Amino acid sequence: MSGAEFELSVSCHIDAPREIAWKVWTDLKDQWFCPKPWRAEVIEEDLRPSGRSAVRMFGPDGEDTGPMEGIILEVVPGERVVSTDSYAAGWVPQTPFMTHLWSFADEGEGTRFTATARHWDAEGMKRHEKMGFHPGWDQMAAQFKELCETSAATA
Repeated sequence: MSGAEFELSVSCHIDAPREIAWKVWTDLKDQWFCPKPWRAEVIEEDLRPSGRSAVRMFGPDGEDTGPMEGIILEVVPGERVVSTDSYAAGWVPQTPFMTHLWSFADEGEGTRFTATARHWDAEGMKRHEKMGFHPGWDQMAAQFKELCETSAATA
């Protein structure tokens, strides 16, 4: 079975060098990670294999997702980050929902950014679609693109 069978993805071209896109991804996640008017709070982002990744999102009407926690599986600086929510820090099992793949590739003068959610099964993927994968992740990617391009213009 292909990993792409239960995959949802967004991709965009960013008019900024890959180094800037990587820096925005690693240093400014709280500014682009969830669709506005929601806001994200990065609790921890330990970018190394087995490192903790924890983010909390807050809605405009007082909504609070609580910590959404996972672990980092792979980091190739400037190119790719892979994480999963199937474990919390310390390899504590959680009910798995997805594996995240974030990739950055040179494309012309800019960067091709792709954010992918791989689900364990069709049911999980369909549930994510119904939760609003699109337009939520589309808006997240647009916010990321804008922040990267603004950062490049002021660099």
